Order: sequence, then structure tokens, then C-alpha cells
Amino acid sequence: MSVETILTNARVVTADAEFDGTVIVREGRIVEIAQDRSCAAGAIDLEGDYLVPGLVELHTDNMEKHFAPRPGVKWPSVSAVMAHDTQISAAGITTVFDSLALGDVHGKSDRVQNRERMIEAVCAVTDRRMTRAEHRIHLRCEITADDAVEAVDKWIDLPLVGLVSINDHTPGQRQFLDPEKLKQYYKGKYAMTDAQFEEFSARVTELHHRNAVRHRSEIVGRAQARALPIASHDDATHGHVQEAVANGMTIAEFPTTHEAARASRDAGLAVLMGAPNLVLGGSHSGNIAAIDLLRAGHVDILSSDYVPASLMESVFKLPSSGIGISLPQAVKLASLNPARAVGMGDRGEIAPERRADLARVRTVDGAAVVRAVWREGERVV
Repeated sequence: MSVETILTNARVVTADAEFDGTVIVREGRIVEIAQDRSCAAGAIDLEGDYLVPGLVELHTDNMEKHFAPRPGVKWPSVSAVMAHDTQISAAGITTVFDSLALGDVHGKSDRVQNRERMIEAVCAVTDRRMTRAEHRIHLRCEITADDAVEAVDKWIDLPLVGLVSINDHTPGQRQFLDPEKLKQYYKGKYAMTDAQFEEFSARVTELHHRNAVRHRSEIVGRAQARALPIASHDDATHGHVQEAVANGMTIAEFPTTHEAARASRDAGLAVLMGAPNLVLGGSHSGNIAAIDLLRAGHVDILSSDYVPASLMESVFKLPSSGIGISLPQAVKLASLNPARAVGMGDRGEIAPERRADLARVRTVDGAAVVRAVWREGERVV
């Protein structure tokens, strides 16, 4: 006997419309959508709440903080992944690409020391289907690190790896256009003195000159050989975008200028921006504001980055921002568009035959409250 779930009296948000209606789910798939209310026995009354597709997150480093909740603390691996998964699923995210750094400009940081534990734990909990959301791995390749290629070779063939990005966080290269913002960030995050910051900058710059070009070429080649989607990161100039295009990249993560975002869009790259940037009204790094790029039509994907709840919050904030983005269009930025960008054609929208990854959302005084989440038809929140 097939398992059927009927969700009715919902404000259904599809890829191009929103309406009061009913969604019928059978065996983990959406089988019918109707613009009326169901009177069937057992139908679940959503009380007029929004029903949106489960969100698809391509870039979050949220898991790192659960593995190292305090300096010097290594939290048990499975417990850390599950705590992260709880935040992700409660935010309405049903597919998450955990972005795991295979290097760090700051050397042997917690993210580097914990990377093997994180990867092994994500694989373990996925094999045992312990998580609410579906987890994939996004390999963030810091090309200045001496062991960048070695790390890629160790993990790139894992079945969960679904995205590779090329990162270069050398001070002055891409992420921080304002030198004072850069200095402020690193001194604050790592408690550096002026002298220590200058020493750090010199050391990392030397690593960049020694490794960046060669490592970029080798890692891109490995990703291309496996037909993995590749993303650029923090592009700032037209030259950066041209390099991304030459490398066969299809996603531009967090471009830092109008120039780079526009050039990426013109070149056919899907432009990804951070939802925290949108919620806060600007970049903490002093770079371009996401709302300005959205107003110009230069954004395709939103990512929660370091705050899982920011993704749903930004989706429901956009329609009232006055820049001409409807709720269906906003939802696509966090569901259908990212799913398509990584070749997941089975999810990301409320449509027949798609996976029944769904989230029930109620707005309360402007806040988007996730009240229930289904993954392949099974309620997980």
C-alpha cells in the first residue's frame, strides 16, 4: 500500500505562482497540486501557512562551530554533525552542501585540524540515514595551502562530494577590497597585533606566489575529469571572471563587486550571494551589498553561509524590499536555482514528480517561522 500525505489549506508557492491550495504526496514524490481545499479524511490542515519547497544550501560552514565550540575543544564528531543538522533542517533546508575547507590561510586552524573528522562524520551519519536533511560535501580548496592538492586527492572521489570551489584568501587578493576592513577582520578574529598581522600577510603572500597558479590548475583538472561542478570564490574583477570561465566554472560564489557579478552573469555563471549580507543590509567585509546586486538582476542563488536561519528569512524579506522580486522568485533563489546549478533536477520546486521536500512557514510580525519540514514525504521537523 502506498503512503499518501495530503497537505491542504496552504498558501502554495510554486516556481512561478502562489495560491491557496493542496499538495498531495505519495511515496516521497509530489503527485498532484490543486487550487482548492481537500476534504479527504486525514488531510493535514496547514491553516493558511505557506508551503514552499525545501531549501537547497550550496555553501555553509556552519558545521565547523559545532566541532570546535570553544578554542581547544573538540566536540564528538557524530554529535557535532547532528547538532548542525538540527539547525539546518529547522531552517527549512532539506539539501545541504557542507562546505569543508581543505586549507586555511591562517595555517593549522580548527577547520583544518577537524576536516578529516568532519568528512568522516558526514559520511557516517549519511550511510546510516541519521540526518533530517540530505547532506552533500562541498570541497573548499584553499589553493595557497601546501597540501591543497594532496587533500583534494584524498577526498574528491567520495560519493557525497558534489561541488568543488577554488578559494584564495590571501590578504589583498579578493575577499577584502578595503585594506582597513581586512586588517580589522583578521586582527579581531585571531587577536593579532599590528606586527603579527604584517608577518601573517607576508607569509601568506609568499604561499600564494609559490602555490596558487599550480594548485588551481591541478585541482580544476581533477574536478573536470570527474564532471563535478566548480565554483569560483570572491571574484572582484573582470579578469577573475575570465579565469573562472576558462576553468569551466559554472557558479560564482560571493563576487565582491558589481563588475565581477555582472561579468559572471554575462558569462553564464550562476551568481551566489550570502543571505546574511541581505538580512544585515550589507557585507561585513565592506564589499558590495547583496540587495544592490539583486536590484540589478545579478543574483541567481542565495546561501545561508554562516547563519542557517538567514536563508528562509531573506526569502520572505525580499518581496517587501521594493525591488520587484515576488515571493515565487525569491523562493527560487534558495531552492530551484541552486538545485539546478549542481545538477539536482529532482528537487527544488513544488511540481508533479519532484521530491516531496517541503517546508511549512508562517510569517509572524514579519518573521518567517518554519513550523514543519518534510524530506521525501517524511516529516523531519
